[in-house]
Amino acid sequence: MKALILSAGQGRRLLPLTADTPKCLLPLNGRTALEWQIDHLLANGVNEIGVVVGYNAHKVESRLEERYGKGVINTIFNPFYEVADNLASCWMARHYFSDELLLINGDTLFEQSLLQNLLTAKDHPITVTIDRKQAYDSDDMKVKLDGDRLLRIGKDLPMDQVDGESIGMLFFRSEGSALFRETVEAALRDPAALSRWYLSVIDEIARSNDVHVHSIEGMEWGEVDFPLDYEKAKRMTANWADSKVKAAGISA
Repeated sequence: MKALILSAGQGRRLLPLTADTPKCLLPLNGRTALEWQIDHLLANGVNEIGVVVGYNAHKVESRLEERYGKGVINTIFNPFYEVADNLASCWMARHYFSDELLLINGDTLFEQSLLQNLLTAKDHPITVTIDRKQAYDSDDMKVKLDGDRLLRIGKDLPMDQVDGESIGMLFFRSEGSALFRETVEAALRDPAALSRWYLSVIDEIARSNDVHVHSIEGMEWGEVDFPLDYEKAKRMTANWADSKVKAAGISA
């Protein structure tokens, strides 16, 4: 099982916290955000992990080598990180899209059991992980569904058509990986596609192919986009760290 984490951006909405530190290296209770992601992947048997880097890439690569060893975590440099959105990161790492693959946003934190839950999802080519809540805002990546089939995904969906939100984690089976890779390659023949999110490609695929969703309602996760999100992430990971201490039988 492979995973690809998209962590090329600086995270300007978190300034001044990210003035010299990539968002993925923000400290959260003894680990960086990226380390929490990788540790939970490794704990679930994901043994080939790639990280797309960009802003201050050398800092990310140094931290990964220091924590996991040289060459254990693969990095792919995206030279377009300042002028392009995350579809370009997927293009740079398109060789990863084969066989089974988890695709994760670099700012999505998730409890360890959430990933285990997703890996038990029904066998569909492409599965988008979603959550549901009472109200959605303009920054949420909203979804429109027909049962568990995805019809549309995007930030600008009419509120009366919204059935949930993407948490920034997708699970591809072999067929879905190939379809996504081919669609990304076709999209980026148009220079305007540099400003597209990769989920716009999922929206495009869903209009003519079966894309399904898997709900993780009630499980812990969070995006780190703004300073308030960062404070919430600190509290969430503090609980995870405490749980690991208790599970190990160590007195805090």
